[in-house]
Amino acid sequence: MSGTEQQALADALDAEYAAVYAYGIVATHAGADRNRTVAQYTAAHRARRDATVDLLTDRQGPVPSPEAAYTVPLAVSDPDTAAQLAIIVETDTAVAWRAVVERAETDSTRRIAIEALTDSAGRRAVWQSIRGVSPATTAFPGRP
Repeated sequence: MSGTEQQALADALDAEYAAVYAYGIVATHAGADRNRTVAQYTAAHRARRDATVDLLTDRQGPVPSPEAAYTVPLAVSDPDTAAQLAIIVETDTAVAWRAVVERAETDSTRRIAIEALTDSAGRRAVWQSIRGVSPATTAFPGRP
């Protein structure tokens, strides 16, 4: 694994760490009707985080540690701002995984990254729909 692919995976891992952290904030403000969605999406990011740690470990690359805390880009105080934060989280993870797609050197890495990018784009579309954004999807998810 080259330094370029390794760095892209490390950046994606950091995005997953940040996503898990941010979903903790989303959970406290999203509202009871969104509990299941938030729990599913948090679990998905945890699973992706763990799989990325395993991938980097298997390839004998350095595995970055999570930060103690992450800065969130907006104050979250109600279900609407919680949904806004979730959209930002899914956008950020999509950008990170798209970078892995672009820097992948093997089919297996590219396949993993495409799946992660697709999952983030799908979750983002759900949150966009919740907020009433139309269209809820974008033509090229993860495009910076």
